[in-house]
Amino acid sequence: MDNQINKSKMKILYIFPHPDDESFGVAQAISKQRREGHEVYLLTLTKGGATKQRHKYGYSVEEMGEVRYQEMLNVAKTLDLTGMNVLDLPDSGLKEMDPRDIEKVVKDEIETLKPNVVVTYAVHGISGFHDHLIIHGIVKRVYVKLAEKHDYLKRLAFFTLTEENAAKQTHFKISGSKDEEIDCVIKVDEIDMEKMHKSLDCYVTFQETILASKIHEQMTNEVVFEIFMEDHQPKLNDLFEKLKK
Repeated sequence: MDNQINKSKMKILYIFPHPDDESFGVAQAISKQRREGHEVYLLTLTKGGATKQRHKYGYSVEEMGEVRYQEMLNVAKTLDLTGMNVLDLPDSGLKEMDPRDIEKVVKDEIETLKPNVVVTYAVHGISGFHDHLIIHGIVKRVYVKLAEKHDYLKRLAFFTLTEENAAKQTHFKISGSKDEEIDCVIKVDEIDMEKMHKSLDCYVTFQETILASKIHEQMTNEVVFEIFMEDHQPKLNDLFEKLKK
């Protein structure tokens, strides 16, 4: 008897702490998932107003947050997101919050959307930024609790980079995952790469950093993930493959 579910149309929720987190790595996978007819949702916990870029424009944290929110609305259109929710938790300040308050907003979003797959950062957070590390632990804890009582939750995945690709980045100090830790490699098409580049272009106030990091040149047509409590060798081709009923 087949114990795997039909993946013709699935629902996936990406959870990140900041604007542009979705474009620095998974945008091309999101584009492919939307082209394949899946529902793709994005939860961003902060408006990213604390970025140092605000000083260049003379914006307050609140003003910068509003500008970046408008940029995210353009990203949502570019990537054809099924839905997007941008909260206003303190940017760069998640470590100062009661973690139960963060858990609650994540829990509420999951129970409202009922996704089959949830995605957030890997344990190293790629950049190592504390907001990234915190959201990894928060999402994992919430997922484990909810998966015990909700059958719609089938998989928790962690966006990461290969160690090889992480080593190519010189503007930021970033980390990747060992090959044996990677469970899924999504290969995208040129149209998806174009959507990724366009999504990065939406962040007008962040172009100086985007250009300095050479992220456009370093992005590849493969997006990689670790999968929580699963081991897939050979690696999966998408995040909906071999989901359990």
